[in-house]
Amino acid sequence: MPVAGIGDIIDAAPAGVGAFNVIQLEHAEAIVAGAEAAGMPVVLQISENCVRFHGSLAPIAAASLAVARAAAVPVAVHLDHATDRALVEEALELGLGSVMFDASALPDEENVAATAEVAALCHERGVWVEAELGEVGGKDGVHAPGVRTRPHEAVDYVARTGVDALAVAVGSSHAMTTKDAVLDLELIARLRAAVPVPLVLHGSSGVPDETLRAAVRQGMKKINIATHLNVAFTRAVREHLAADEKVVDPRKYLGSGRTAVAAEVARLLGVLAG
Repeated sequence: MPVAGIGDIIDAAPAGVGAFNVIQLEHAEAIVAGAEAAGMPVVLQISENCVRFHGSLAPIAAASLAVARAAAVPVAVHLDHATDRALVEEALELGLGSVMFDASALPDEENVAATAEVAALCHERGVWVEAELGEVGGKDGVHAPGVRTRPHEAVDYVARTGVDALAVAVGSSHAMTTKDAVLDLELIARLRAAVPVPLVLHGSSGVPDETLRAAVRQGMKKINIATHLNVAFTRAVREHLAADEKVVDPRKYLGSGRTAVAAEVARLLGVLAG
């Protein structure tokens, strides 16, 4: 089927939408397999760090778009945490339907100006834009539970930038390998009541399942998960290599990782469905 628009997926979803980061082709295949098993739409995300790993956006974007087109469920392909406007422009040329432009490390006024320019550029091409007001935290693996988004600032930011969705800081943190993040559920409800666009939860790998369900009930719409799937993939590969020290065919141990990620995506989509 055609690659889905992320806005259409979010608008149609009765609960939370799972957005999972792609590292390599096996991740994209696994995420879609999990979504098909769950019978739910999904978002494939390609981060700026992933682009650096592959050397350019084009190969992994082309692979992800091909996997999305072959899927039996709606699949969107999204550029995640792009800090470089040139990378956003390349994503537009390659046919990605949505981008997350991350100017959160800039001073507030510079963040607004840069994000508004990118949003205008993307909207000219019919591309959906997510942004972030202030750092969610943990970009280098550091848990920063004290960071919070103020509702009135979020409303002003959306109005001034014209973005289609907003990532907010409510207690989660990027790159967590333990599930002990504590979300401010009351703040999520206040943000949902005030902000006129969908809210995005970054750093969801560190959030327990029941808290993810609660966050969705309180108003979180797009749930980003990356590190948790990497843990599942790596664990399965390690177990396969430990069980068969003579294996040399990468398809065998990468296949184990792919299977593990597919199962976890299906399970997590069930969690986000409530």
